[in-house]
This record gives sequence, C-alpha cells and structure tokens, in this order.
Amino acid sequence: MLSFAPETLALAGLVAAAAGVIRGITGFGGAMVMAPPLALLLGPRIMVPVTLLLEGIAAMPMLWQTRREVRWRTIGPILAACGVTVPLGAYVLVVADPVTLRRGIAVIVIVFSLLLLRGWRYSGPQRLGTSIGLGGMSGVMLGATSIGAPAVIIYLLSGPDRIATTRANLTFYLVGSCLAGLAILGLQGVVDRTSVLVALVFTPGYFVGLLIGTRLFSRFNDTRFRQFTLLLLVTVSIGILLA
Repeated sequence: MLSFAPETLALAGLVAAAAGVIRGITGFGGAMVMAPPLALLLGPRIMVPVTLLLEGIAAMPMLWQTRREVRWRTIGPILAACGVTVPLGAYVLVVADPVTLRRGIAVIVIVFSLLLLRGWRYSGPQRLGTSIGLGGMSGVMLGATSIGAPAVIIYLLSGPDRIATTRANLTFYLVGSCLAGLAILGLQGVVDRTSVLVALVFTPGYFVGLLIGTRLFSRFNDTRFRQFTLLLLVTVSIGILLA
C-alpha cells in the first residue's frame, strides 16, 4: 500500500495529467512541469524515478517513428557522457537534504524557463568536447533532479540539423537518458516498489493528458502557449522555492 494521503496522491495525479497536456501541446516540458510540485508533494526521492518513468515511457512510441532521422554523430556523445555521470547525480539525490534539493530543482526550472523565454540559443560550434561536457552536465542534473533535458534542448535547437532530425535526436536522448537514470537509481535502491506503484497510478492520467494536448496542439498559437507555460513554471517554482 502507498503511504501517501489520498488527497496528496490525487493532487499529484492532477499535476502529472497537466504535465501530459502541456507536453502534448508544446512537445517538451513534462519533467519541468512535474518536478517542482511533485518534489513538494511526494519528496525528491519519489519524484525523480516517477518522473523518469513517465517521461521515458511517453517518448518510447516515438522511437520507431523517428529512427531514420536520428543523427548518432550528434546525440551519441551526449548520451554516452550522460550515462557516465548519472551515478553522480543519483548520489546527490540519495545524500542531499530533501528541502535543499527541492529548492535546487525549483531554481533549475526557473533558470532554464527564463532562458527559453528569452529565446536564448547556444551560438558556439557543436564540437565533440562541447557535446561530451553537456552530456556530463545533463547526466548529473538528471540523476539528482530528473531534469536533464533543457540544456540539451537549447544546444540541439541551435544546430544546423533539420527540425525532424532535431526532434529525433531529442526523442532518443530522452529515452536513453531516462533508461540510464532508472538503471542507476535502481542499483542504488531509489527505484523501489513505492515509486513504481506511484508511476503506475499516474500513468493513465498522464497519457490522457498527453492525448488531449496532442489533439489541442493545432488550436493553439504554439509560441504564445510556450511562453504561457514557461511563465507558469517560473511562478510555480518561485512559490515552491519560498515554501
């Protein structure tokens, strides 16, 4: 049985469903939407594996669709470096004070939301060393907070690849990094029966939200909705930072 109060699980489930809607409309941001409130409601040690499970499973159906577009020369080094440094982030998750970690998650969401709002793009060349360094940083962030993708998103969007290739690269990064994170966290005992059960409870709502968001996509001005979503993330994260 889960040890959380029913009203806590219900509220957390609504957060997961809302994250699914926003991810379906904007194509990104599921983890950024879920992480701060779920860290507050469930604690970081439950939030991280639950978010990785939901995000990884949600992206898996797209692997087959995007397999011909992925550019391994670009995404391969990022994934490899990410896999190497995830254990460091997982160690931080295990030993860090939950309140400090929760506030750190909120700060990360605020920083990357503001960067995306300003339209900031990485302007340097996509060198191997840059990719490895970025992958290493994303692995630490992923293991500790479940949020490793924003820096990779900014980096890949600045590259010369077509939109279809960038989308494929992000899809394979998301699945690969989530699987790496879950494997390491599983070895450290963080992915336990409770986190898997919580993820299973949230999965139907998350996928319904994803379906709704995908269907609503054509009805929204994508740019303005992304701006609204990012402003909402900043507002929620500031509230959690001050809580």
